[in-house]
Formats: sequence, structure tokens, C-alpha cells
Amino acid sequence: MDSADGRAIHWAFTARADGDFDIDGDLGELQQRRCAIAPGSWTWLRQEHGREVVLVDRPGDHAGAVADASVTASPGATLAIQTADCVPILFQDGQAGVIGAAHGGWRGLDEGVVSATVEAMVALGADRRRIAVVVGPHISPAAYEFSAADLTRLALRFGPDVASATAVGTPALDLGAATRAAVSEAGIDPARIIVDGRCTATAVDKGAPMFFSWRARQDSGRQTSVIWIGDAATLDDAATLGDAATLDGLVP
Repeated sequence: MDSADGRAIHWAFTARADGDFDIDGDLGELQQRRCAIAPGSWTWLRQEHGREVVLVDRPGDHAGAVADASVTASPGATLAIQTADCVPILFQDGQAGVIGAAHGGWRGLDEGVVSATVEAMVALGADRRRIAVVVGPHISPAAYEFSAADLTRLALRFGPDVASATAVGTPALDLGAATRAAVSEAGIDPARIIVDGRCTATAVDKGAPMFFSWRARQDSGRQTSVIWIGDAATLDDAATLGDAATLDGLVP
């Protein structure tokens, strides 16, 4: 599926092998890594687990803004989210040529960052009935012990499916389930949600951790998740690349 002007929408999730995308890392190395993943100037954010959304009018607009989501209809603009265990959430309406990216920590989900992102996209001309969502790698409940009091509150907000247990039987939050509930709450058809179920805490690649994880290993490194409107894919094979064509006939 292409955007209305014939451009393609692309998205990518990185892994540990693609390098560290911590925004406070070495600027030169960070720029080299970014160029290997997606073209153009990136809009990266100083995330704070809230619901603030920035409107990106041109490539690189609002880079470094304090926010947890961004939206754009600007060709060439690359929207980026950094995570170690939280949920990267990418949105697109290919017909309208509108995209979005959100950082889904549990506090941000609770505060409504998903709904805020969808509303900002609709204001740009997207139709929530057409919006498709890709949820990237995040920590699984088996590795995410959570306070019982907060878990009860989130279960009342998002439903009982968010309450789970760790591998050792302690209370756990299912961030994937909470994200799916938040996306549905925002008016998106659940059949238009793809969830990448790889766990940032436990997934391995050739015997080594596949992702950075703060909860499991106190890693300071970060993955990045990006979405952009462009003409062609330019991603290194090491990352996970998708485009709007893969979102046709979505399977939840």
C-alpha cells in the first residue's frame, strides 16, 4: 500500500546488533547508525513517559523535543522512538499519507499517549478506520514484575488481560496487552494491529542478548523504532524492515 501521492511508507525496528541509539551517545556514531537505518533528518524525542505529541511539518522538525510521540504527513520526515523495554508503537494511514510514532511506557499508556497520537493523526487527515499499527519488541510479562497495586489499577483501566505473572509466579504487567487495549480504546480496529512478540529481556541471537534491556541487565543502550514516508527502502539487513505493503490484510 502506497500513500496517496504514490510514496511508500516504511518502518523499522533495530536490535542490539544495529548499535546503540541512546540519544545522549556520541553524536557522530549516532548519526552514522541513523543513516544506516533510515534516510533524511530524524525527529527524535526526549521521552518522559507522558502523552505529549509533536506535529512534524518538515524533516528533522522538533528533534530533541520533550515528548513521547510525533506525527507527520511530510515526505522525508523520519519519526523515531527509543526503547529498551517499553513499547514502540508505529502508526500509518497509507491513503492519507499520515504516520505516527509513540513511546508506550506503562505510565504513558495510562495517561493516553496512544489516543493523543491517533487524534493528532486524524487532525492531519487520517481516518482512524484506516490506521494500521505495528507494535515493536518490548519486555514480556514473564520478565516484567510489577507492583500489585499498579497492576490492579491498570487492569481496571485496560481490562483483565493486562494482568499476568512472571516466570517465577510474581505479579506482572503484559505491556503488549495494555498496548492493544489502548489502541482499541483509540478507535482502531483490533484486526489492524500487528504485535512483534519478541521480548527485549529474554530474546537471544546466537547465544547473546538480541536487544538492550534495562529491566533484565541495566543496559544503558537503546533500540530505535522508526517510520518514514519515502520512495524506497534503504535499511541494513540487520534490522527488521517493513513497509505499508505488509500491512495489507493485517492479522492481529
